[in-house]
Amino acid sequence: MAVFDTPQEAFGILRPVCVQLTKAQTVENVEHLQAQLQAVSDAALQELQQYVLFPLRFALKTPGPKRDRLIQSVVECLTFILSSTCVREQELLQDLFSELSTCLYSPSSQKPAAASEELKLAVIRGLSTLMHSAYGDIILAFYEPSILPRLGFAVSLLLGLAEQEKSKQIKIAALQCLQVLLLQCDCQDHPKHLGELKEQQLGDLLASFLPGISTALTRIITGDFKQGHSIVVSSLKVFHKTVGFILADEQLRRIPKIQAKPAVEHRLADLMVHREADWVKSTGDKLAILIKKIIECVSVHPHWKVRLELVEFVETLLLKCSQSLVESGGPLLKALVGLVNDESPEVQAACREVLRLFADQKVVMGNRAFADLLSESLYSLATSLPRLMNTQDDQGKFSTLSLLLGYLKLLGPKINFVLNSVAHLQRLSRALIQVLELDVADVKIVEERRWNSDELSAPMKALATRPWTHVQRRHFCLFTDERVFLLLRQICQLLGYYGNLYLLVDHFMELYHESVVYRKQAAMILNELVIGAAGLDVEDIHEKCSETGPEELRGIVASILEEYTSHENWYLLTCMEAEEGEEQPGLQAITSGAHTCQVVSFPAFSKPGPTICSMNSNIWQICIQLEGIGQFAYALGKDFRLLLMSALYPVLEKAGDQTLLISQVATSTMVDICHACGYDSLQHLINQNSDYLVNGISLHLRHLALHPHTPQVLEVMLRNSDASLLPLVTDVVQDVLATLDQFYDKRATSFVSVLHALLAALAQWFPDTADTRQRQGLTGKEEESQTPAAHVTSTTAEDIERFVLGYLKEKDVAEGNVSDYDNEEEEQSVPPNTDNNDILPDVELPLPVQIQIAKDVMERCIHLLSDKNLKVRLKVLDVLSLCVVVLQSHKNQLLPLAHRAWPSLVHRLTNDDPLVVLRAFEVLRTLGGKCGDFLRSRFCKDVLPKLAGSLVTQAPISARAGPIYSHTLAFKLQLAVLQGLGPLCESLDLGEGDLNKVADACLIYLSAKQPVKLQEAARSVFLHMMKVDPDATWFLLNELYCPLKFTPPHPSLHPVQLRGAAAQQSPYAANVLCLLQQLQ
Repeated sequence: MAVFDTPQEAFGILRPVCVQLTKAQTVENVEHLQAQLQAVSDAALQELQQYVLFPLRFALKTPGPKRDRLIQSVVECLTFILSSTCVREQELLQDLFSELSTCLYSPSSQKPAAASEELKLAVIRGLSTLMHSAYGDIILAFYEPSILPRLGFAVSLLLGLAEQEKSKQIKIAALQCLQVLLLQCDCQDHPKHLGELKEQQLGDLLASFLPGISTALTRIITGDFKQGHSIVVSSLKVFHKTVGFILADEQLRRIPKIQAKPAVEHRLADLMVHREADWVKSTGDKLAILIKKIIECVSVHPHWKVRLELVEFVETLLLKCSQSLVESGGPLLKALVGLVNDESPEVQAACREVLRLFADQKVVMGNRAFADLLSESLYSLATSLPRLMNTQDDQGKFSTLSLLLGYLKLLGPKINFVLNSVAHLQRLSRALIQVLELDVADVKIVEERRWNSDELSAPMKALATRPWTHVQRRHFCLFTDERVFLLLRQICQLLGYYGNLYLLVDHFMELYHESVVYRKQAAMILNELVIGAAGLDVEDIHEKCSETGPEELRGIVASILEEYTSHENWYLLTCMEAEEGEEQPGLQAITSGAHTCQVVSFPAFSKPGPTICSMNSNIWQICIQLEGIGQFAYALGKDFRLLLMSALYPVLEKAGDQTLLISQVATSTMVDICHACGYDSLQHLINQNSDYLVNGISLHLRHLALHPHTPQVLEVMLRNSDASLLPLVTDVVQDVLATLDQFYDKRATSFVSVLHALLAALAQWFPDTADTRQRQGLTGKEEESQTPAAHVTSTTAEDIERFVLGYLKEKDVAEGNVSDYDNEEEEQSVPPNTDNNDILPDVELPLPVQIQIAKDVMERCIHLLSDKNLKVRLKVLDVLSLCVVVLQSHKNQLLPLAHRAWPSLVHRLTNDDPLVVLRAFEVLRTLGGKCGDFLRSRFCKDVLPKLAGSLVTQAPISARAGPIYSHTLAFKLQLAVLQGLGPLCESLDLGEGDLNKVADACLIYLSAKQPVKLQEAARSVFLHMMKVDPDATWFLLNELYCPLKFTPPHPSLHPVQLRGAAAQQSPYAANVLCLLQQLQ
């Protein structure tokens, strides 16, 4: 706190110091005075203000050269006094202003003196403090015509310092001081509202300096980026505040046409400017050049704060000077909308706020000149858009499209006036069509096929939380950046939101029909137009007066949907499938001895030509139309349920398409429909609409030549539904089987896929509980078989006799020596289906629906097993395996069918393509597990010898082969046979002779020379054989390699000699030891 609070006390302290300073102007005396001033209160200092200022002003006025250090000390002391007091006299304010300004002026050179940087900074701060210390009325009186020369000198001095000095601190201080001099600072000391008359007088006065200020600031702003962003920010602020005040529309409207004669001398009157219309127009034209130059430089400035200040620059000039700066409106609007998608979130937020402010105040909507300017800019940009997208990099393309988006946002509902012009609409639409051109040269799109029908329901989990805005990634000819595509989508949505939807849909539908080249782009645009018309995720900065009603939007969607799903636009050629009757050249059967892979040539892809591009184009068109249906559903919400009858069936067709991309997009569309219409899942969607779907399938099956994709719909329904669907599709399944009987030579592939989906669904919907109990029983038997030693001690003679009799009987059965009595027992051993058979033995109850279907399907499969098409045979084998699984609980139906299928199955196993052999062996394993003893003799007679012979023949080849052998089809065949023989031996309960055949074929694979996977598969065979006959297995293994020497327990007994005991360093040692350890 100050020590001296009264003027009297302060005067007593300050008087000697002031007298001493007046006598001798030294730095020490000035510093002494400033030290004493620290102890004086502000109130006391205010009373002694002029007394204390006198020695300091005297020091400045003293003629002769002075050191910079002395002037700096005096100015700093003056600044301290002015910061603590107020200037209450206009004359004192003017004198101090002149005295401070001349501190940096050299009369001899008539330019700023070559002073030190410290002195320049002190003078600038002194001027700023002086202007802030003046009272409100005093500061307003200061700005009168008589002050023009002194004010102009100070302004030019500050501009020179800001432009020419190297010190960043001086530059910024000079610009801030200039802002204070022009009464445009943001402080609270200066009055904010001057009144109309004072504003007009001040504007007339400052207008004299506008040319010099604007040109000098433009040079600073457009200077080197290295000068620092803060200097550019300060310069921009001074520029737009000064111009916004002098050329404010409110002031200029009050300017009289004839200038009143000022009461000043003629020389000063010549300096005054009359802001009449001609002057405003001339100044506006000149400023337009500077503003354009500033925008070109600042809009690409690397620092975000500069771009943020540019937003305020545009806001100030457009809000305050929209009439006086008409010529600058285009560049200013372009700068603003170009920053809408700036990389800085602060700049983005400021831009959006300014755009919303412009919309609220109708800066564009209420200004015909600006609206016309925007329309012309939009037309010009649309004209040059294809060229710019061809020549610019991705960042340039992003900026260009951001500009287009900003123009549309600013126009808002005024877009309709632009779109009503045929020239504007055509130019804009053609530009969008050209920019959205897709690159369809990628052959992978055609190559990627949906080989596995399980993929139809796989994407549901992944897509459960998929946002609707996601679209399939695509490649464009003119850009690669995803942000560019996102901007294009926003542009189309904005057109749909503000524009006349009927006009836009009609126009782009004409382009859709006009050429195949435009069709994909037009469909993309139509999809986004509908989303925009629904007002979803569209940033509306205007108050839109009218919106497209739900009924109108639904009608438009229905018309687009009808066009999309029409025959010529929906069923396009997407692949070059070979004729189903043609057999691709491949590998021979396993028994033929040919085990090396041959390269299969595919004529459809051996010579890529224009057809690849056309098929890619068709695939993308279908995908875009499918995505459009999903977007339509999102736009309409639950109202889309009214269009499901026309939309769902075609989407299901494409979900079953063999082209992977189409199938994925169709499944995604189904998920979109579920989300939009309020269905819980695809299953719920299909079940709720299954009645008319089934009706459509039934009708189309009658005209299969016209509707060849009908089976795909049923396949997708089965993949994504539950058992409640079965009663509805039972009749359709019979229609499918009847149609298959009629067109088995032409449509077998598609029908077999449907049958596969049907049987897979039945196996999932109706699992066999008896099979589960049987597995649990087998597990218990396995546990018992693992502890045989516990039963050996309690074995009696009767047990041995029963075992021998049972063994002889099973041996006769295995060799086919079965009497009629035994056959009758075997037939009686099949358990009845229901308990009602005991009550009504002569009445045959109807079979369950799923059993009857499986039986009918299996009958067709038996005939199709010999089809000449490889794909059909492979698929039929899969269906046959599923039929066995479904029929396993009804032996009376399964066993006769298995008997009928056996000859064809054996042929597939022994004399067919290796791929078919692999699949047929899997079917054999399934049959063996479900039919058991029924297949034992057949397997041992028809299949086992050839399988064993093939394994023995192939063993030397695999033993000598290198690591690449594991990738061959021959290896896969060996591995599959070895992995399957063990379970077959156990499930069929093979006899000793057959087990020996299996063992002889597999023993050689226990050698360490064989591939590791084949060794593991061979060990699994013997592990299963241990469960069937552990004693024989033990003996076989020890004959191969005997790790122990058996000593007789009594001398009278002969020693046991096994052939494996003599083997030293046997290659079978490791595997045999492992098996023997598990046997014990």
